[in-house]
Amino acid sequence: MTIDLNGKTALITGASRGIGEAAARIMAGYGANVVLAARSQGDTNRIASEIGERALAVTCDVARYGDIENAVNQAVKSFGRLDILVNNAGVIDPIARIAESDPEAWDQAVDINVKGVYHGLRAAIPVMKRQGGGVIVNISSGAASNALEGWSHYCATKAAVLMLTRCAHLECVADKIRVVGLSPGTVATDMQRSIKSSGVNPVSRLDWSDHIPPEWAGEAIAWLSTDAARPYDGGDMSLRTEEARRAVGLIS
Repeated sequence: MTIDLNGKTALITGASRGIGEAAARIMAGYGANVVLAARSQGDTNRIASEIGERALAVTCDVARYGDIENAVNQAVKSFGRLDILVNNAGVIDPIARIAESDPEAWDQAVDINVKGVYHGLRAAIPVMKRQGGGVIVNISSGAASNALEGWSHYCATKAAVLMLTRCAHLECVADKIRVVGLSPGTVATDMQRSIKSSGVNPVSRLDWSDHIPPEWAGEAIAWLSTDAARPYDGGDMSLRTEEARRAVGLIS
């Protein structure tokens, strides 16, 4: 399937590296204007410069509602509209068993992984509603439904993201706003290096070759932004399945 995002504007959080960077580059390649949001603009400025005039870098800490609201406003100001929001920003550090965890760090994971997604939804939905529609892709995980030792913060927050996807879909479908989650499986990013060094659970014992490249997740995000992905609305599409990989065009 040929993906056509010409005339669309996408805001991607956590766009300084990994899945977010891959999604920005791939979606721009399909014709979209892309707004790269991250807490610092060093890497996003470079990436935006490499993409070209249809890319914009903005400073955004998703844990702060005002930052994500500003990013949405910048997207509309620069490109006239916001068609796609990718709630990608997330953290897995510090990995620790509950009894040994740092309460402040646990709280910060909730601020970024859960409140960050809520902030994105809250800022984007009214804009998309006034436009007559849009697409929101929330990055989920198999951890949303599977408990893993040392990952209480990550499992709990990703479970919350899945429920936010379901709630937002229920509330927004009548306004032609699609809300869908992507569970990409394990991806070869810096997050996997932290997981590997922890040695806490079976995921940490996977070889680097077991992980998919971030470009696969980026392609899936671009595909989920099209009408072809409507059957997955209101839930998570798992990129670990052959059905999903074939739909996205990653395998034949």
